[in-house]
Amino acid sequence: MDQHVLTDPRAFLLAGHAIVTVLNTATGNRLTYKVSQCADNPQLYFVAVLRGPNNTDDYTYLGTIRGGMYWHGKKSKVSQDAQSARGFVWLWAHLDALPPQMKVYHEGRCGRCGRVLTVPESCIQGYGPECIKHVPGATQAA
Repeated sequence: MDQHVLTDPRAFLLAGHAIVTVLNTATGNRLTYKVSQCADNPQLYFVAVLRGPNNTDDYTYLGTIRGGMYWHGKKSKVSQDAQSARGFVWLWAHLDALPPQMKVYHEGRCGRCGRVLTVPESCIQGYGPECIKHVPGATQAA
């Protein structure tokens, strides 16, 4: 099993500081998203998509997740009809039953705090040993 493939992408996306790449192994298409929890409102998450070559800075705001629902942002510079926007809508709707050709990878950083993961179990889970205790729905390795 690839150590960066997430077994529970929903919990990871809502951990607070998530960056994921979604790969369709049948087509080779991939998109990278960043989902960040709002500092002032823990029930609000901001979704952005990577749109340039700089893996750190080239993210563009797409929309928000509130109450478990994704909403495309009125101030987003990405059209609702863009592949990246449609891709996130599809991903969010299918997180609990992804087809086998769809893989969701984390980048090797904790989904909650963003620190680099170095412990093998943490690399598999997507969270550091302290952070995993605070992520609802995250499961610790046995």
